[in-house]
Amino acid sequence: MGIRRPAISTAVAAALIGSFSVPIVAGTASAKDRVTTVREDFDGDGYQDVAVAAPGAKVGGHTWAGYITISYGSAKGLDPARTTVIHQDTPGVPGDSGDDEVFGYAMIPRDLDGDGLTDLAVVTRDYQPETNASGSVIVLWGRRTGISGEGAVRVSAPANAQVGDDITAGDFDGDGHVDLFMGNSEDAYDFHDVLYGPLGRDGAPAREQRLQVYSTDNTIDSTATGDFNGDGIEDLATFYVYENHAEGGKLWLGTKDGLSTVPQRLTSSSSTAVADFDQDGYADLATRVFLNGDTENVEDPGTVKIYYGSSAGPSQTRTKTITQDTAGVPGVSEKSDQFGGRLSAGDVNGDGYPDLAVGVPGEAIGTKKKAGAVVLLKGGRSGLTGTGAQAFHQDTTGVPGVAEAGDAFGGSTRLLDVTGDGKADLIAGAPGEDLGTVVNGGAIWLLRGAASGLTASKSVAENPTDIGAPATRALFGLNLSGDNGPGTVIP
Repeated sequence: MGIRRPAISTAVAAALIGSFSVPIVAGTASAKDRVTTVREDFDGDGYQDVAVAAPGAKVGGHTWAGYITISYGSAKGLDPARTTVIHQDTPGVPGDSGDDEVFGYAMIPRDLDGDGLTDLAVVTRDYQPETNASGSVIVLWGRRTGISGEGAVRVSAPANAQVGDDITAGDFDGDGHVDLFMGNSEDAYDFHDVLYGPLGRDGAPAREQRLQVYSTDNTIDSTATGDFNGDGIEDLATFYVYENHAEGGKLWLGTKDGLSTVPQRLTSSSSTAVADFDQDGYADLATRVFLNGDTENVEDPGTVKIYYGSSAGPSQTRTKTITQDTAGVPGVSEKSDQFGGRLSAGDVNGDGYPDLAVGVPGEAIGTKKKAGAVVLLKGGRSGLTGTGAQAFHQDTTGVPGVAEAGDAFGGSTRLLDVTGDGKADLIAGAPGEDLGTVVNGGAIWLLRGAASGLTASKSVAENPTDIGAPATRALFGLNLSGDNGPGTVIP
């Protein structure tokens, strides 16, 4: 179960933190490691910013309406005083808050109109009576004064459309403009659309392409974009499930005319992250492997597998498998750890090689079940290994707070250079975090990058009560902009 299809019942929503699969957002990169050069800088001040979703929050009296926050980076890190809360009742944002609309359950941060500022595409499960469309993608435009609802627009969609499923972004025709891939049609269970950029301020793309992404009665579980074959144009990977079975993947190569319509076959995967970990000129695909092909196995310890890029795309022979039993990786591979439930790539130590943050949201800390942790794997000339790996959780010295059962620390992860020092910092979410008597309020943490890797020194936490936002069962931090998934299933 999860929150990726058109509606959320109260029963499903209430169970999300007890057994949730996190929403879909793709990993992204090019042969020149676009994952570290695409900057989530919404106000253009040179510091990367953090968008956080609280999809479970009650807004305007509506349950599971959801909101997002934008926290702006600075040399001192994140400042709650510079955090903006946005929902569908915010002036300028199309629509109104409503029950089960989960505003922000997926977020794509890219420069969609080509003005040099990062914009934010936000998915919501609202209903548009004027077109009978289910769901919408709302673009919040980057501004020098910061993101607000001003000028926000729905991405154009036809009547009776199912909108926003499986949204991801990349430059699929190599023209320098960002393109969106997503469900955007009445027959979204057979076809998805590619909306080629730049996107107009009226929400209309420059042109569209319809892609038949399904060949059987399955669904897309996760996506990834990157220049896997090194030709200078980003490609799209889509991965499929049917009920609780993994059903492989497809690679749609980018060309100067757009995505190819005849895909190559790929192995099944769950969470994804993309970067050129060995700096050989090809984007590499990091994935979480489904244990025995079972997509709902809550007892899975977790396995991360890297498919290194080649002139033919992600290699099926040059691969690397890493678990918590791999030499150098902290911890032990144990039942229900969910190692790899979330993945994010970025250069933490500034050595020129991207590293990989691995969420382990089911990790027990002592006797505290599902307290959660994050493991950092280091990149290098030979790619990712366990050498020098680090682990962090709420009982790590210097990290604010205390590990508690059910926190699911590492339920979201994102490597961003928030402090502007050329080293990626870790943003980690714990959507199950209780805030005093407030249940499942959620929180995020910032751990700084340093020459030695991540450090807990000067780490900070932020939660809804810090910024005066709705907190009860908000699941703040369940999703971060540019985060990926699904892959996290907590019993």
